[in-house]
Amino acid sequence: MVSTQELMANNGLSELILSIIPANIFEMLTGSERTSTLSTVLFGMFLGFSVLQVKKRKPEKVQGFIDFINSAKEVVLSMVREILKLTPYGVFALMTTFMMTNDLFALAEMGRFLLASYTAIIVMFGLHLVLVSFFGLSPKTFAKKTWPVLVFGFGSRSSMAAIPLNVETQTQRLGVDEETANMSATFGTSIGQNGCAGIYPAMLAIMAAQVMGIPIDFNFIVQLVAVIAIASFGIAGVGGGATFAAVAVLTIMGLDITIVAILVSIEALIDMARTALNISGSMLSGVITAKRNGSLNTTQYNAQSIAPIQKESEISA
Repeated sequence: MVSTQELMANNGLSELILSIIPANIFEMLTGSERTSTLSTVLFGMFLGFSVLQVKKRKPEKVQGFIDFINSAKEVVLSMVREILKLTPYGVFALMTTFMMTNDLFALAEMGRFLLASYTAIIVMFGLHLVLVSFFGLSPKTFAKKTWPVLVFGFGSRSSMAAIPLNVETQTQRLGVDEETANMSATFGTSIGQNGCAGIYPAMLAIMAAQVMGIPIDFNFIVQLVAVIAIASFGIAGVGGGATFAAVAVLTIMGLDITIVAILVSIEALIDMARTALNISGSMLSGVITAKRNGSLNTTQYNAQSIAPIQKESEISA
């Protein structure tokens, strides 16, 4: 099996892009190639687009296929749940092997990784505030009004569970129109997660590359950024979603995925901050999009008083 680095060295970026286009969808689903994950994402996007096109013209023709996909999804999710029940045993075995073959200094390294993760997340929060000020808005106001949602995400470790609070905060406190708020909050749970699908896989990829002796040069960074951007599509906004994102990125890059299992013991501690960062990114997208579209209510955004969030039933009453 050819690694991504070897493919890039021998054929260049153009060949890597062409290798993502599946020639045989059944072979692609077996995962026999390093680019199988990206090929699956590409095929899924194209299939979904085609289904939507047919649904517009002849909805009755495609309804059976949609029902089949939904049924298959439920079956696969049931299988995943059963497999996840065995995960603690596998993690215990890997952790036991790690402890038997390493000393206490290895545990200290895990603490350093935890500290490095929080440092990277804090820096990204700072970049969010810089982007807010770049578009002529007050970063202090943004931080003050989004703080309750971030705290909820930090505790729940689920950006998906925070969607209602996310939307209500954008519309009632930040002045974002309802359509933009709904789109940014929903997309933010599965696409472009700054923490779970961005920072965490990137850090693990760098660590794995160093262990394997792979040079971290400009070409490696470009490959990693491209792979992370594509692989971030469809990452579930629930606790532990970053683990699947990291496995996908490491597999595509041809790196050792054992490091993911080793860090599972502290993954929950990192996941809390990552989730808060994901939610901040989705709200930032909503605010900036509304600002660019001219639909942002700046008076509501700049209002110093923070009114309690009202439920839809209370508003309609």
